[in-house]
Amino acid sequence: MKKLLLGNEALAQGAIDAGLSGVYAYPGTPSTEITEYIQKSKTAKALNIHSKWSVNEKTAMESALGMSYAGKRAMAVMKHVGLNVAADVFMNMSISGINGGLVVVVADDPSMHSSQNEQDSRFYGKFAMIPILEPSNQQEAYDITKYAFDLSEETRLPVLLRMVTRLSHSRAGVEISDTQKAQNEVKLPSNSTQFSLIPSYARGLYKSLVAIQPELEKKAENSIYNKLIQGTDKSIGIIASGIGYNYLMENYEDSTCPYPILKISQYPLPKKQVKYLFDTCDKVLVLEEGYPFIEEMISDFLGEKRKVIGRLSLDVNRVGELNPDSIAKALHLPIQETEQKPKVVANRPPELCVGCGHRDLFDAINQLKKEEQSQQVFGDIGCYALGALAPYKSINALIEMGASITMAKGAADAGIHPAIAVIGDSTFTHSGMTGLLNAVIEKTPITVIISDNSAIAMTGAQDSSATGRLISICKGIGVEEEHLKIITPLHKNMDENVDLIRNELNYQGVSVVISQRPCVQLPKEKKDKLKAIKSVALN
Repeated sequence: MKKLLLGNEALAQGAIDAGLSGVYAYPGTPSTEITEYIQKSKTAKALNIHSKWSVNEKTAMESALGMSYAGKRAMAVMKHVGLNVAADVFMNMSISGINGGLVVVVADDPSMHSSQNEQDSRFYGKFAMIPILEPSNQQEAYDITKYAFDLSEETRLPVLLRMVTRLSHSRAGVEISDTQKAQNEVKLPSNSTQFSLIPSYARGLYKSLVAIQPELEKKAENSIYNKLIQGTDKSIGIIASGIGYNYLMENYEDSTCPYPILKISQYPLPKKQVKYLFDTCDKVLVLEEGYPFIEEMISDFLGEKRKVIGRLSLDVNRVGELNPDSIAKALHLPIQETEQKPKVVANRPPELCVGCGHRDLFDAINQLKKEEQSQQVFGDIGCYALGALAPYKSINALIEMGASITMAKGAADAGIHPAIAVIGDSTFTHSGMTGLLNAVIEKTPITVIISDNSAIAMTGAQDSSATGRLISICKGIGVEEEHLKIITPLHKNMDENVDLIRNELNYQGVSVVISQRPCVQLPKEKKDKLKAIKSVALN
């Protein structure tokens, strides 16, 4: 059967067909469609595959490990910065190993289309000393996912499967199986101490992880996803990893490159094949999406004559995405001219939707800023991050998920007043709650504004874990009821909202203002349902 699928969808279908029992994820571009595809799949529903969103990436990966502990096949899915949130369990489960197959899918975002950095997740895989897989096209995304679960169970290790934005979000015809592998039966670990990482057990497990490295290298050397393609012109040998291989071949209409190519989609690096290029070619050009991961490992950077070229040598662009043109330039090939963009086509910068509640909230914050120039606003990750841009320019700092409250606390500790944290409802439950607890314990004079639009709106309006729970969470953390306020961000309420926020800014302790209005993109029936839920929560 052949289907036209996004790279993310092909991967998701591969997981279903591999006998998946559960996917655990937090939405984040460019990874979101993987979980959504499984949520919408009739086959996945019939097989009762778990696919509900997790509160954050750490809880997602821990839940996936729990399912693996029970012997089932599980998958944790996130974007690259989400792996930072899950790094604790990720690093430790490489030592404990797994029981049922466990695949960690991380979608990197070169060029930062919707991210804070260009982080390359392959470094995490190398750090954890586990197998890394990196498909080069949509068909391979499907096939390699099925292989990933088998590899995980063969090695008794989690496997990192790395995607990138262009592969995640582009479509191609994919041949898929018309049958699914049966899900694993529940089977507890045979070693009762495997998942207990107290030092006396962990030392032995770590020795086992180190001892298996030669086997992982052997598997990479013999992998069908690593391929050495001979060429007649030995002036350059090319190492092309993941989507870099696809970009390279786009420069050759007949798919015949004159240079020897080592295509890499499985790590650790196949050393013998790399050595062959070194021994037979004058230079080695490394084409990889992301950081110079391979190039750093093989560079003769202490030599007088540079044999390895790529991003580090600036023969390939050091930042941003690879593309066929940048590779053509590195190979001194003619670059195909594209049609000029008509002048009538203007750039369309991101902006908050017309009617968005965040707009009215920022108008209120800016009105207060006119009164108090020292006011500092610490933002967070979500649609409201656009408050850092014109015309609002309300936000002074924006770093990562959950940082708004803790940065506001640190600034207040340094003497900044007023210090305001603006955080979304889903980001609050993702990683903002502990920061609020810290501020409450010390009674830090900050004002936390939770901009509650009842959805994880930036990534497609998925359900928010915070819906109907914000008031009870804040009370449970210890926010004083007289300083826990709710406002409705509408223009008609502007004066009232400004007065309320002003009063809370003057309080010498922690105050929380919940700015509550559903995302304008939500359908009416969902808004009505949310209204009923929040009415119960208020009572």
